[in-house]
Amino acid sequence: MAEDLVLDTAIRDWVLIPLSVVMVLIGVLRYFVSMLMRSSQTPDAKIVKEGQVVLRARNLRAGANFIPSKAFRARKIYFCNEENGLLFVPKGQAQNPQAQMFSDPNMAMDMMKKNLSMIIPQTLTFAWVNFFFSGFVAAKIPFPLTQRFRSMLQNGIDLSTVDVSYVSSRSWYFLNLFGLRGLFSLILGEENAVDDTQRMMQMGGFGFDPSKGLSAEKDNLDITQHDWALPNFEQRAEAVLRKVIS
Repeated sequence: MAEDLVLDTAIRDWVLIPLSVVMVLIGVLRYFVSMLMRSSQTPDAKIVKEGQVVLRARNLRAGANFIPSKAFRARKIYFCNEENGLLFVPKGQAQNPQAQMFSDPNMAMDMMKKNLSMIIPQTLTFAWVNFFFSGFVAAKIPFPLTQRFRSMLQNGIDLSTVDVSYVSSRSWYFLNLFGLRGLFSLILGEENAVDDTQRMMQMGGFGFDPSKGLSAEKDNLDITQHDWALPNFEQRAEAVLRKVIS
């Protein structure tokens, strides 16, 4: 049976609260450092144009049932025509994002700056937490959990008799690392919030391939079926108006 622990208030004052405050301050500081390291680049007109084409195609799919069938087919041909459609990308013209990054040293430098601004603070903070706060039971979750959460919430504590709802200091660090986006959105704004999860996912890629976005949107638009959502709309509107007037 799991044991119930009585947490010392000193752990709250000297482990839980300082760790949370330091994680918030490091996130804010990292945001301003990344702003200083960011280099101003002129956006590529071709990439901006292709992004706008994708947005227009998505709007067409979203409102396809509210325009006549003839108008939808005409717009669909305009976007998906195999000869000169806006979403059609010939095989020979597909861009390689890796080659594009290595051909542009500014892009490679910006990506390296972003990765360094994430890796260095996280490495130093984890070393600080692991050295000073390793082995502490920092908090308790006020609801029961299953055994599957033990490895996530009790990292650094090798006691199977402790209830799963107790959180170790090392696990509290990871919870703060990936769960402070809402707080950062309040402090820095929704568009400027630091999201470590997205940054870690972006580290695996070398760049954005606009040709893949065009091809994917073309496939989505090709399979979109038109279902007229306003049949006999004039007659129904007239009937409603007659009921309101009478």
